[in-house]
Amino acid sequence: MAAVPYDQREGVIWMNGEMVDWPDANLHVLSHGLHYASCVFEGERVYGGEIFKLTEHTERLHESARVLGFEIPYSVAEIDRACRDVVKAHGLSEGYVRPVAWRGSEMMGVSAQETRINVAVAAWDWGSYFDPAERLKGIRLSMAEYRRPDPKTAPAKSKAAGLYMICTIEKHRAEAAGYADALMLDWRGQVAEATGANVFFVKGEVLHTPTPDCFLDGITRRSVMDLARKRGLDIVERAIMPEEMADFEQCFITGTAAEVTPVSEIGPYSFQVGEITEALLNDYMALVQPAEEMAATA
Repeated sequence: MAAVPYDQREGVIWMNGEMVDWPDANLHVLSHGLHYASCVFEGERVYGGEIFKLTEHTERLHESARVLGFEIPYSVAEIDRACRDVVKAHGLSEGYVRPVAWRGSEMMGVSAQETRINVAVAAWDWGSYFDPAERLKGIRLSMAEYRRPDPKTAPAKSKAAGLYMICTIEKHRAEAAGYADALMLDWRGQVAEATGANVFFVKGEVLHTPTPDCFLDGITRRSVMDLARKRGLDIVERAIMPEEMADFEQCFITGTAAEVTPVSEIGPYSFQVGEITEALLNDYMALVQPAEEMAATA
């Protein structure tokens, strides 16, 4: 059965301060955000009816807007409340939340100082980002052709819609070739990230991960690093060249959508789903799941 298109679903979406029926949450075809990518967003997971690290996500939404040169007309607390209200309105126990802010249609052209800043929050049921069976044995990644840009050429520290254009291209290219995702290098040829997730490698008892100087230092990434430190694992943030992947034993990616997902292959390089990867996956799921839900599944 075909999935219901996202513009035809039932429910409500919070938009510019009020709840509107899902099909009525529209923007004009001449909205600046559509033509010039003046749009920022967040992706958040709901576990047991609670949004994981909601305020951190909302603060990043505000910061992303600042980087793009506009101010969101709702406070962090107001957007936090809107996110919770939408989750409650849909009765979601497990799901996904998408806050988004964009420039409207009051001006058309690169210059857009007088456009309205619109804000919306939607939420829906959403399971695993990757096929559950593939995820447990490790997903396969291709090597992307596009590279993450130099921060001097793009607002790399924002979660801006325009930065995901090359991610969609590479995700589609990978899937067409039978892979689950793609690993992107940066403009220097160093390992950067997957199309929507940060990457970690394991060698011995040490985690190696690229320095986030041209891509987002993900909220899930930081959470997993905290969990690794609690296990006494060393973490090295550094420049990683692609040929170094031949020497790593394990690999996994992290992100709101990906959570903690083991990787078995990146291009010509192979990895095992080892104890450290499995431990951090389990630690992360224990962190995000409410205590009573974890007890019920134990």
